[in-house]
Amino acid sequence: MSKPKIAVVYYSTYGTNHAIAEAAAKAAEEAGAEVRLRKVRETAPDEVVKGQDAWKAHAEKTAHVEHATPEDMGWADGYFFSGPTRYGVVASQMRAFIDTLGPLWQKGGLTDKTFTATTSAGNAHGGQEATLLSLYTSAMHWGAVLVPPGYTDQVVSDAGGNPYGYSANAGQFDDKGRAAVAHQAKRLVEMTKKLRG
Repeated sequence: MSKPKIAVVYYSTYGTNHAIAEAAAKAAEEAGAEVRLRKVRETAPDEVVKGQDAWKAHAEKTAHVEHATPEDMGWADGYFFSGPTRYGVVASQMRAFIDTLGPLWQKGGLTDKTFTATTSAGNAHGGQEATLLSLYTSAMHWGAVLVPPGYTDQVVSDAGGNPYGYSANAGQFDDKGRAAVAHQAKRLVEMTKKLRG
Protein backbone atom coordinates (compact mmCIF):
# COMPACT_ATOMS: atom_id res chain seq x y z
CA MET A 1 0.00 0.00 0.00
CA SER A 2 1.34 3.44 -0.90
CA LYS A 3 1.91 6.05 1.75
CA PRO A 4 -0.87 8.58 2.36
CA LYS A 5 0.06 11.97 0.93
CA ILE A 6 -0.28 14.97 3.24
CA ALA A 7 0.09 18.63 2.25
CA VAL A 8 1.07 20.81 5.20
CA VAL A 9 0.09 24.30 4.08
CA TYR A 10 0.83 27.35 6.20
CA TYR A 11 1.13 31.10 6.33
CA SER A 12 3.36 32.73 8.95
CA THR A 13 4.23 36.38 9.48
CA TYR A 14 6.75 36.09 12.30
CA GLY A 15 7.38 32.36 12.62
CA THR A 16 4.89 30.71 14.98
CA ASN A 17 2.82 28.99 12.28
CA HIS A 18 5.95 28.05 10.38
CA ALA A 19 7.22 26.25 13.49
CA ILE A 20 3.83 24.56 13.90
CA ALA A 21 3.86 23.46 10.25
CA GLU A 22 7.38 22.04 10.54
CA ALA A 23 6.37 20.07 13.64
CA ALA A 24 3.26 18.77 11.85
CA ALA A 25 5.25 17.74 8.77
CA LYS A 26 7.78 15.87 10.90
CA ALA A 27 5.06 14.04 12.86
CA ALA A 28 3.15 13.14 9.69
CA GLU A 29 6.31 11.66 8.17
CA GLU A 30 6.95 9.69 11.36
CA ALA A 31 3.39 8.37 11.10
CA GLY A 32 4.14 7.01 7.63
CA ALA A 33 3.00 9.77 5.30
CA GLU A 34 4.63 11.33 2.29
CA VAL A 35 4.62 15.04 3.08
CA ARG A 36 4.86 18.31 1.18
CA LEU A 37 5.50 21.35 3.38
CA ARG A 38 4.30 24.46 1.56
CA LYS A 39 3.80 28.12 2.43
CA VAL A 40 1.21 30.33 0.79
CA ARG A 41 2.36 33.41 -1.11
CA GLU A 42 2.80 36.71 0.66
CA THR A 43 0.22 39.24 -0.50
CA ALA A 44 1.31 42.21 1.62
CA PRO A 45 3.24 44.87 -0.28
CA ASP A 46 6.99 44.35 -0.23
CA GLU A 47 7.57 47.71 1.45
CA VAL A 48 5.28 46.71 4.31
CA VAL A 49 7.11 43.42 4.87
CA LYS A 50 10.52 45.10 4.69
CA GLY A 51 9.27 47.85 7.00
CA GLN A 52 9.01 45.47 9.97
CA ASP A 53 12.27 43.84 10.99
CA ALA A 54 10.73 40.63 12.39
CA TRP A 55 8.47 40.15 9.36
CA LYS A 56 11.36 40.77 6.96
CA ALA A 57 13.66 38.41 8.90
CA HIS A 58 11.12 35.59 8.82
CA ALA A 59 10.46 36.08 5.10
CA GLU A 60 14.19 35.84 4.42
CA LYS A 61 14.59 32.82 6.71
CA THR A 62 11.87 30.86 4.88
CA ALA A 63 12.62 32.02 1.33
CA HIS A 64 13.61 28.44 0.45
CA VAL A 65 10.18 26.97 1.30
CA GLU A 66 8.17 26.21 -1.83
CA HIS A 67 4.88 28.00 -2.42
CA ALA A 68 1.65 26.04 -2.18
CA THR A 69 -0.13 25.45 -5.47
CA PRO A 70 -3.41 23.90 -6.56
CA GLU A 71 -1.29 21.01 -7.87
CA ASP A 72 -0.13 20.28 -4.31
CA MET A 73 -3.75 20.20 -3.21
CA GLY A 74 -4.70 17.82 -6.00
CA TRP A 75 -1.73 15.58 -5.16
CA ALA A 76 -2.57 15.24 -1.46
CA ASP A 77 -4.91 12.81 0.25
CA GLY A 78 -5.12 15.05 3.30
CA TYR A 79 -4.39 18.58 4.45
CA PHE A 80 -2.89 20.15 7.56
CA PHE A 81 -3.42 23.94 7.45
CA SER A 82 -1.85 26.46 9.83
CA GLY A 83 -2.31 30.21 9.75
CA PRO A 84 -2.62 33.12 12.16
CA THR A 85 -5.84 34.71 13.28
CA ARG A 86 -6.76 38.09 11.82
CA TYR A 87 -9.95 39.62 13.23
CA GLY A 88 -11.43 36.20 13.97
CA VAL A 89 -10.65 34.57 10.62
CA VAL A 90 -7.46 33.25 9.06
CA ALA A 91 -4.96 35.74 7.62
CA SER A 92 -5.84 37.13 4.19
CA GLN A 93 -2.77 35.46 2.64
CA MET A 94 -4.29 32.04 3.41
CA ARG A 95 -7.71 33.17 2.21
CA ALA A 96 -6.14 34.35 -1.05
CA PHE A 97 -4.65 30.89 -1.58
CA ILE A 98 -7.95 29.18 -0.79
CA ASP A 99 -9.62 31.45 -3.33
CA THR A 100 -7.37 30.05 -6.08
CA LEU A 101 -8.77 26.56 -5.57
CA GLY A 102 -12.12 27.08 -7.31
CA PRO A 103 -11.22 25.25 -10.54
CA LEU A 104 -9.82 22.27 -8.61
CA TRP A 105 -12.87 22.21 -6.35
CA GLN A 106 -15.24 22.33 -9.36
CA LYS A 107 -13.53 19.20 -10.74
CA GLY A 108 -13.95 17.37 -7.42
CA GLY A 109 -10.22 17.57 -6.71
CA LEU A 110 -10.72 18.50 -3.05
CA THR A 111 -13.51 16.04 -2.32
CA ASP A 112 -13.09 13.25 0.24
CA LYS A 113 -9.69 14.52 1.40
CA THR A 114 -9.01 14.78 5.13
CA PHE A 115 -8.55 18.22 6.68
CA THR A 116 -7.33 19.59 9.99
CA ALA A 117 -6.14 23.04 11.03
CA THR A 118 -4.18 24.98 13.65
CA THR A 119 -3.76 28.69 14.35
CA SER A 120 -2.23 31.36 16.56
CA ALA A 121 -3.18 34.78 17.91
CA GLY A 122 -1.66 37.42 20.12
CA ASN A 123 -3.62 36.30 23.17
CA ALA A 124 -5.66 33.34 24.38
CA HIS A 125 -9.01 34.85 23.34
CA GLY A 126 -7.85 36.44 20.11
CA GLY A 127 -10.17 34.53 17.79
CA GLN A 128 -8.49 31.13 17.55
CA GLU A 129 -11.65 29.01 17.67
CA ALA A 130 -13.47 31.27 15.20
CA THR A 131 -10.49 31.05 12.85
CA LEU A 132 -10.46 27.25 12.94
CA LEU A 133 -14.21 27.07 12.41
CA SER A 134 -13.91 29.39 9.40
CA LEU A 135 -11.24 27.14 7.88
CA TYR A 136 -13.41 24.09 8.53
CA THR A 137 -16.33 25.85 6.82
CA SER A 138 -14.23 26.16 3.65
CA ALA A 139 -13.22 22.51 3.90
CA MET A 140 -16.87 21.50 4.25
CA HIS A 141 -17.63 23.32 1.00
CA TRP A 142 -14.93 21.21 -0.63
CA GLY A 143 -16.50 17.99 0.63
CA ALA A 144 -13.44 17.31 2.78
CA VAL A 145 -13.56 15.07 5.84
CA LEU A 146 -12.80 17.04 9.01
CA VAL A 147 -10.29 15.55 11.44
CA PRO A 148 -10.19 17.81 14.52
CA PRO A 149 -8.18 16.55 17.48
CA GLY A 150 -11.14 16.62 19.84
CA TYR A 151 -10.23 15.45 23.32
CA THR A 152 -8.67 12.24 22.01
CA ASP A 153 -5.45 12.50 24.00
CA GLN A 154 -4.29 14.20 27.19
CA VAL A 155 -1.82 16.28 25.17
CA VAL A 156 -4.74 18.33 23.80
CA SER A 157 -5.74 19.46 27.29
CA ASP A 158 -2.13 19.92 28.35
CA ALA A 159 -1.65 22.41 25.49
CA GLY A 160 -4.71 24.51 26.34
CA GLY A 161 -7.59 22.21 25.48
CA ASN A 162 -8.74 23.37 22.05
CA PRO A 163 -10.72 20.47 20.51
CA TYR A 164 -10.99 22.24 17.16
CA GLY A 165 -7.24 22.27 16.59
CA TYR A 166 -4.09 23.35 18.34
CA SER A 167 -3.89 27.10 18.90
CA ALA A 168 -0.88 29.02 20.15
CA ASN A 169 -0.30 32.43 21.58
CA ALA A 170 1.99 34.05 19.03
CA GLY A 171 5.63 33.32 19.75
CA GLN A 172 4.80 30.74 22.42
CA PHE A 173 5.08 27.36 20.72
CA ASP A 174 6.44 25.12 23.47
CA ASP A 175 6.91 21.38 24.09
CA LYS A 176 3.26 20.95 25.11
CA GLY A 177 2.26 22.59 21.85
CA ARG A 178 4.61 20.36 19.88
CA ALA A 179 3.08 17.28 21.49
CA ALA A 180 -0.44 18.47 20.63
CA VAL A 181 0.53 19.26 17.03
CA ALA A 182 2.23 15.87 16.67
CA HIS A 183 -0.91 14.15 17.95
CA GLN A 184 -3.11 16.14 15.56
CA ALA A 185 -0.85 15.39 12.58
CA LYS A 186 -0.62 11.69 13.40
CA ARG A 187 -4.40 11.52 13.84
CA LEU A 188 -4.78 13.11 10.40
CA VAL A 189 -2.50 10.48 8.88
CA GLU A 190 -4.33 7.62 10.58
CA MET A 191 -7.76 8.88 9.48
CA THR A 192 -6.41 9.39 5.96
CA LYS A 193 -5.19 5.79 5.88
CA LYS A 194 -8.62 4.55 6.98
CA LEU A 195 -10.40 6.67 4.40
CA ARG A 196 -8.14 5.46 1.59
CA GLY A 197 -8.72 1.84 2.64
